[in-house]
Amino acid sequence: MYAINETHDPALRSWVEPANAADTDFPIQNLPFAVFRRRGSDEAFRGGVAIGDRIVDLAAAGGAGVFSGEAATAAQAASGDCLNPLMALGHRAWSALRLALSRALREGAAERSKLEPLLVEQSQAEYTLPSRIGDYTDFYVGIHHATAVGKLFRPDNPLLPNYKWVPIGYHGRASSVVVSGHPIRRPQGQTRGSGDTPQFGPSQRVDHELELGFLIGPGNELGEPIPIAQAEAHIFGVALFNDWSARDIQPWEYQPLGPFLAKNFGSTIAPWVVTMEALAPFRVPFAHPEGDPQPLPYLDSPANREQGGLDIKLETWLQTGAMRKAGQPPTRLTLGNASEAAYWTAAQLVAHHTVNGCNLRPGDLLGSGTLSGPNPDQAGSMLELTVGGKNPITLPNGETRSFFADGDTLSLRAWCERDGARRIGFGECSGTIVAARS
Repeated sequence: MYAINETHDPALRSWVEPANAADTDFPIQNLPFAVFRRRGSDEAFRGGVAIGDRIVDLAAAGGAGVFSGEAATAAQAASGDCLNPLMALGHRAWSALRLALSRALREGAAERSKLEPLLVEQSQAEYTLPSRIGDYTDFYVGIHHATAVGKLFRPDNPLLPNYKWVPIGYHGRASSVVVSGHPIRRPQGQTRGSGDTPQFGPSQRVDHELELGFLIGPGNELGEPIPIAQAEAHIFGVALFNDWSARDIQPWEYQPLGPFLAKNFGSTIAPWVVTMEALAPFRVPFAHPEGDPQPLPYLDSPANREQGGLDIKLETWLQTGAMRKAGQPPTRLTLGNASEAAYWTAAQLVAHHTVNGCNLRPGDLLGSGTLSGPNPDQAGSMLELTVGGKNPITLPNGETRSFFADGDTLSLRAWCERDGARRIGFGECSGTIVAARS
């Protein structure tokens, strides 16, 4: 795990003035990565780093000689159309580039004259996936979500016996992970009809899942597990993630092998990846509640107990098509915190995923699963917010929703803040539901 260093100093200010605003997601203490180009251009996609409302073009900055040594190597690795080469270099290279960027962007930096002409306005940018995702695994670490959903199907036994012993997960579909802003087509499939005869058609219960996505850095060789003490060295960073779900397709198809068409029609990831080093001031102790089983030895370490948790505030926002047409802003559905929601840590996910020798590769994606808090207004899905659709929510304009209608835009937002540290954010992760194909 990363130590707090000069890049986290809350007193640092940037010569990019918008980065000094109290409410910006992207102060100089953050410096998240994305892959971008100017909107509507035929430019090549390349790596960039957010600072205020601008983007540092890493390919251009490297070409201008802004960086040297290990930082220059890292910037070159981030200059292509995905961040996989940078992710593969490991934490020393990431830290070298972060430090060089921090020093070059500070007030009074000599590098300003070289860097300033190379900045791109975020409002003029479009994004692609931050990494080429070879494999995607979705976990189920949100214990309050698991309990709430379990109560809908098993009121007397919501959590199955394995939940508190093993990080539950399944292998998802990497090809349908899309970057924020990409529309999500309403899926079609079989749903339960009368008796044992299904019906076919568009899903009527499209839902979101408020998640964090962990992007893998260096991988491991097939057959070689990653010990939990080394697990975080294999995590490049964290992005907001929405694993869309069709709640009416899933109950019919998931037994006995698990999620399939209900989960593979689209998953949305934010363009910005906040590095694990940037999150160092916001680590918190982790422990299972007293009386619960304690993690098996391969899932336990002193560092994981001392600061394995992530203190990240999480929000979901909804804007319907009617609200957008009327010029009405989105309305917030939920506000929660990842540290209250997660029963397992990122390090435990990596250790468990590889304990059988499974090999991870740079750019792979691990979804946390739905991060719902203990209270109803902290639910990370409509399934929970509406109690399986039984209690529709009423929006400020009078519309009601049990699940999402065509034209609805669901957005995830997140940030970290605490005394003695600079607030940092994750940008936005949004998707709009569009009609099923006829």
